[in-house]
Amino acid sequence: MATKVQHNTIHWFRKGLRFHDNPSLLHALRTSRHVYPVYVVDQAWMREHDIRYGANWWRFVIQCLQELDTRLRNYGLRLFVVRGNTEDFFREHFGKWQITQLTHDVDTEPHHRVRDAAVRKIASDMRVEVVNHVAHTLYDIDRTVERNGGTPPLTYRKFLKVYNEMGKPPKEKETATAEHFANCTLPPEALQDDKFDMVTLEELGLRCEYPAKFVGGETEGLKRLEKSLQDKTWVLKFEKPKTSPNSLLPSTTVLSPYITVGCLSARLFYHELDKIYSKAKNHSQPPVSLHGQLIWREFFYTAGAHTPNFSQMAGNRVCLQIPWNKNSEHLTRWRNAQTGFPWIDAVMTQLTKEGWIHHLARHAVACFLTRGDLWISWEEGMKVFEELLLDADWSLNAGNWMWLSASAFFHQYFRVYSPVVFGKKTDPKGTYIRHYLPVLKDFPKEYIYEPWKAPRKVQEKAGCIVGKDYPRPMVDHKESSQRNLDIMREVRKEQKETVSVTLGYGK
Repeated sequence: MATKVQHNTIHWFRKGLRFHDNPSLLHALRTSRHVYPVYVVDQAWMREHDIRYGANWWRFVIQCLQELDTRLRNYGLRLFVVRGNTEDFFREHFGKWQITQLTHDVDTEPHHRVRDAAVRKIASDMRVEVVNHVAHTLYDIDRTVERNGGTPPLTYRKFLKVYNEMGKPPKEKETATAEHFANCTLPPEALQDDKFDMVTLEELGLRCEYPAKFVGGETEGLKRLEKSLQDKTWVLKFEKPKTSPNSLLPSTTVLSPYITVGCLSARLFYHELDKIYSKAKNHSQPPVSLHGQLIWREFFYTAGAHTPNFSQMAGNRVCLQIPWNKNSEHLTRWRNAQTGFPWIDAVMTQLTKEGWIHHLARHAVACFLTRGDLWISWEEGMKVFEELLLDADWSLNAGNWMWLSASAFFHQYFRVYSPVVFGKKTDPKGTYIRHYLPVLKDFPKEYIYEPWKAPRKVQEKAGCIVGKDYPRPMVDHKESSQRNLDIMREVRKEQKETVSVTLGYGK
């Protein structure tokens, strides 16, 4: 706290929407007399880069921003929510606010890096010092790549080897408190400038159809973290594949939305887990443990930042070039929970309403869209998930869709999720389906996963006629999955070199 106070600083909030473990914010507070906390909503830039966040995501983020603004005002500051072009804003306000320093955390996505380079150029031209710190990932991913000889580790096993060589991630930084804010102020006219008041869904042209099941904000994220770690035995024995994809109460932590937008620190989560692990003789290990989930996140962040065209098939060296079908009707039916397979439709309904689904549910609907049944490109599914998920994350979204479509990373392409059998394993009575598809709620358990097989009298008694009140299956799963398997086998034979790039974990 002894650092000399000197700067007029803009602190640019992007993903680090929190006071804890925010080293760039701490630096701003320690070195400045005026601090202007800024969040930029640049819709034109988002459209240019095909970023499709939907209403549920924006509601969650606005809740995070509202909490930030409230807490900043308690310390005599405020959040400036900027509308419009990012570069234009900084070009104008570096001068208008007499800014001498810009602080922000490090973003890794290629399009974010291009944006940040442009802002750095403006700052340099206007003699504004730029200070940034790594806080959204466990490590500096560029150093991870250096450690691997200059290329990203493209299998989990290789990544885990590098991870183990680097040692534990840096500890989370202290939380910004009243003491840190004590010497920072804002001019009265800036505090009262309503041009930078909170953005609204209406202003963005969005509307949420359903109430929020998960509320955004640092306070809520920290509460959820604390609750998730209360049962030490559950933490020690956690293995993600053994959790239930169709329980009505989440069987995992649901920390991903909070970590994704940065109102909860991944490093804090990691080290809180480490405290629990260190006191036990045995605990689950990566890739299935809770630590393993954070390492998966780091793996895809690293691969995404250092693989050109990571979010598309064309020009992507890790991705098989597959002749996917283009069928807008089939894509729309999948998107709108009208496939005629209750398990798939229930998952897509939950996703639309709540913005979150279990990772195995994601596996099931992704497999159905791509290599399992519809043979539609993973890029189309990725776009839908980006629109609907609260934890929509460019690197993880692209990486997981390549994985689930067996386009990269995952090589057991012959393992196909059944849209009927898979859900039955953990929910034989169909409770999950009845909840999310009430039109089917009165079907006997023998038919809840395959209502088209129910006799007419059973359908009438259930108050749901298949083909009228609920659609018939859009494909024959056995036929379509076998046809797709044959095509995938041939593609892999023809593209052995591409297959070898990510052949490792999952071989």
